[in-house]
Amino acid sequence: MKDREPIDPLTGPPSAARATLDREADFAGRHRHDRHLMVWSATAAFAVHADSHDWVVLPTHGLWLPAETPHSGRILRPGHSDDVLLDAERSPFPGAEATGVLLTPLMRELLTYLGRHRERTRARSQAESLLLELLESDSGAAFRLPMPQDARIRTIAEALIADPSNRRDLYAWADTVNAGARTITRLFVRETGMPFGQWRVHARIHAARGHLVRGSSVAATARAVGYRTPAAFADAFRRLTGQSPSDYQADLRSGGNRGRLSR
Repeated sequence: MKDREPIDPLTGPPSAARATLDREADFAGRHRHDRHLMVWSATAAFAVHADSHDWVVLPTHGLWLPAETPHSGRILRPGHSDDVLLDAERSPFPGAEATGVLLTPLMRELLTYLGRHRERTRARSQAESLLLELLESDSGAAFRLPMPQDARIRTIAEALIADPSNRRDLYAWADTVNAGARTITRLFVRETGMPFGQWRVHARIHAARGHLVRGSSVAATARAVGYRTPAAFADAFRRLTGQSPSDYQADLRSGGNRGRLSR
């Protein structure tokens, strides 16, 4: 059974164990596979859009994409893509949705092995079975960002993702899309599970992770995502992720060995 793309920018040529991603840019247009895909990298960081969510994938995490899931990707930090395609008949998760997973050192070793040994052998099958037994969902709030489908609030959401420093309030946005503030509030809750203000905090912290991954200072990141002071940004970041921005960057530098990144 072949993948639909002869050479996939997300996984490299079928015979290659990894692909080098050497610049921050879009690197994979919307596409899909007929096998499950584990998106991960020991060195790079990605933003992946799948199932109406935007996901930030760091070396400490992986993103499980069920077979036939349309997705696209963007590089946040250059490095190597170590993605692995897995048997479509076996899945550790019910349903057919993208799922974030926290990767332990053992899981990363298994993924490295599977990436280097793509032939169908007994050893590979056993490694794949062990990996599937170990995988658990970790779809923390800072790991994914729900995207609305209604055209009016989708316009707002996309504008805030493009410029998270935009401080326009709910009423100004409602005027922009020719809708009432109550309507905008109701639609955000219905389609994202949270009010507009809360969603914007999530969008800002989601964007902040990308800046921090690229090595921006906490103060510069705070300004870039719309906070007037580093302290206000740090407080919002800590409430959503469970750790300070500086601790988060320290985890990135240590490869995630200091502790759990986000929950």
